[in-house]
Amino acid sequence: MSYSYVSHLECPKCHKTYSDQEVQQLCECGAPLLVRYNLDEVKANWKKSDLSTRDTSLWRYHEVLPVRSEENTVSLGEGMTPFVHMKKLGQQMDIPNLYMKDEGIIPTGSFKTRGASVGISKAKELGVEQLAMPTNGNAGAAWALYSARAGIKATIVMPVDAPNITRKEVAVSGGDLHLVNGLISHAGKIVGQLVKEKGVYDASTLKEPYRIEGKKTMGYEILEQMNWEIPDVILYPTGGGVGLIGIYKAILELKELGWIPEDKLPRLVAVQAEGCAPIVKAWEEGKTESEFFENSQTSAFGINVPKALGDFLVLEAVYKTNGCAIAVSEADLDKAQKEVAQLEGNFICPEGAATFAAAQNLRKQGWIKENETVICLNTGQGIKYPETVNIENLPLLEPGDVIKG
Repeated sequence: MSYSYVSHLECPKCHKTYSDQEVQQLCECGAPLLVRYNLDEVKANWKKSDLSTRDTSLWRYHEVLPVRSEENTVSLGEGMTPFVHMKKLGQQMDIPNLYMKDEGIIPTGSFKTRGASVGISKAKELGVEQLAMPTNGNAGAAWALYSARAGIKATIVMPVDAPNITRKEVAVSGGDLHLVNGLISHAGKIVGQLVKEKGVYDASTLKEPYRIEGKKTMGYEILEQMNWEIPDVILYPTGGGVGLIGIYKAILELKELGWIPEDKLPRLVAVQAEGCAPIVKAWEEGKTESEFFENSQTSAFGINVPKALGDFLVLEAVYKTNGCAIAVSEADLDKAQKEVAQLEGNFICPEGAATFAAAQNLRKQGWIKENETVICLNTGQGIKYPETVNIENLPLLEPGDVIKG
């Protein structure tokens, strides 16, 4: 049995094809490239039952991942994150079948680890010695740490307002860290100039084809954890949108493999913050691409992306699954983060909290029905964003004081 059944790379816009055995960035038309597999061969050689004897890392799905040789995999055991029934919160929200896929319980503390593991592994296989990327924090942290494991130099550029902990993750890994007084879009321009001048590998979101392959394993895991039954709704915090694109890609691949029913798709929901909602605006206007969102701002820093390169792929996933795009207020986001902690005991990141706020709003609107199975993606640990919780004015006890009540 082959380790991987990767076939080639394909442009989803002009359908030009490329080899995966050479360094590729964007298609000549400017669109991101997607990895394609020989799924007929996969279907003939890989069965669901094979998974029962494999470890729980995302590499359990190696047949549909792009790394051709197992020796090139760069892994810290990432994958098979908790899938939790949120009973108390679901009861409060009138969504009894509410679940959370918790991507905070993973090396580096966020879902970005998945893209880093697969992206770095393929970069290693291709002989890459240095990569560069802009980041809002978590992706840079993950790619810097996995680059260290692979022996690749990582140049990371992030906004000065990015979470301090992610900055430290890059620094401790020995990464080449630079801060920019601006947004991720400004960081992207700086990286673009470096790539142009020095010819380093551009690991920016969707400018290499392999990050999405790591992210799609969330879709494989969700379906496996649900015993291959398709949920009704999956809500995803959307900045660059790679995770949502990846989950949609996973579902289409699983259908082609015959592992899940043909007659149903989960409705995919792109969740954004009101302070940065380009995908929502495009969806509301029935457009297939978004416009740059001016003066964007949100405490959910990971989804503060004014213009996503793969916006057309995000919108396609939403349209094709009869999903929607919704923006939530900062107040609702903060409230949801507290409710998840107080009712379910999980300190989730602001981006993850946005999905629970969105689910509650969609239930009130009747878009989510009472008995539907709803999955919210928490994309990182809340402890990476300590500034989101205010604990000022706590009482100060003296030795010997007694607590009353």
